[in-house]
Amino acid sequence: MIFVTIGTQAPFDRFIQIVDEIAPMIDEEIIAQVYKSEYVPKNIKTVDFLAPDEFNKLFDTARMIVSHAGMGTIISAMQKQKSIIIFPRIAKLGEHRNEHQLATAKKMQELGYVYVANNKEELQELLLRKDLQPLHQLGKFASRSLIDDLCGVIG
Repeated sequence: MIFVTIGTQAPFDRFIQIVDEIAPMIDEEIIAQVYKSEYVPKNIKTVDFLAPDEFNKLFDTARMIVSHAGMGTIISAMQKQKSIIIFPRIAKLGEHRNEHQLATAKKMQELGYVYVANNKEELQELLLRKDLQPLHQLGKFASRSLIDDLCGVIG
């Protein structure tokens, strides 16, 4: 199962419509958390709101996560060793307040932590691949080197 999430701050109809258009090419269930979407998907299962335990259950059972460029989702995917494709919201299209999601996507891609799709073609190419693996694992605690660096600064 592929779990698609857009967060809970605002609809992301452009993204959901693109996933819905790609879905018939994928032989796998796609469940999307859509939050107040005006677009009505034809090919994917959607839920408007998920309680945290329901969200975590879907997240944990998913083979892959496809998401807006929200840091909470990115961090969760890395902690749970899930492949994640991020599709950033674009402020100039009215999808967010500023372009921080584009900046997040760019930096996460530069670090090699996530797969990034910026348009339908890139998302389709990634979703049709069966070999996507998690790109980065993140533990629940800070690394020893980070702790040492902080201790050096604090003195």
